[in-house]
Amino acid sequence: MKTVLITGATSGIGKATTELLAAIGFKLILTGRRNDRLLELKENLSHLTDIHTLCFDVRDSDFIENLVSNLPDEFKKIDVLINNAGNAYGRDPIHKGSLADWENMMDINVKGLLYMTRAISPQMVERKSGHIINIASLAGRETYPNGAVYCASKSAAKAATDGTRKDLNPFGIKVSCIDPGLVETEFSEVRFHGDKETAAKVYQGYTPLTAFDVAETIEFVLSRPAHVNIADTLVLCTDQAASTIVRKE
Repeated sequence: MKTVLITGATSGIGKATTELLAAIGFKLILTGRRNDRLLELKENLSHLTDIHTLCFDVRDSDFIENLVSNLPDEFKKIDVLINNAGNAYGRDPIHKGSLADWENMMDINVKGLLYMTRAISPQMVERKSGHIINIASLAGRETYPNGAVYCASKSAAKAATDGTRKDLNPFGIKVSCIDPGLVETEFSEVRFHGDKETAAKVYQGYTPLTAFDVAETIEFVLSRPAHVNIADTLVLCTDQAASTIVRKE
């Protein structure tokens, strides 16, 4: 069975994907910044498959550079990389934005994705096989007010995906991008810096996607035959037509 490395595995889309792929039997390397959650996942799912956990921040380029060499031998061969780790911070207009929020988004959503791809892709090139799945966003396709930097970070993630696909095409490596719209996770709570009341309002009046909806899309992309690559996928809830168009009751 293939080995899959998932970043940001401790919540939301990453956690749902972990649970789904574990049930299918993929060997999993789970990464995240909250070790207690990683250990809980391992304890709950280890009866289904082999799991290795790594607690680190995708902004830590020094750790990531040595990631593969420090893995146990049975986990060194990584067949699939799912770059899921990402965050949004703040909903300020550009002239009032927090530089710390901007740096967090660019460092995690763009540089973290690139660091992980740089660390894992060489072994895929050597084997001439592998699959990289990047989780971007509808925000990478269209901008909206008070989200310029988040949109820019996800647009950069999409551009990096497209460029990576072209770079790795000679080696038979699949590279896919999945762009979810509104998904009810901890996303908005993080964006509003822990303000749960404001975060909850984001998902009121309509039916958003669940993390499992996106996990099922990831599993579908991952399970296509060797000659099929789902290169780019936009996933919206039925009530959403665009970033700023949501049917609410």
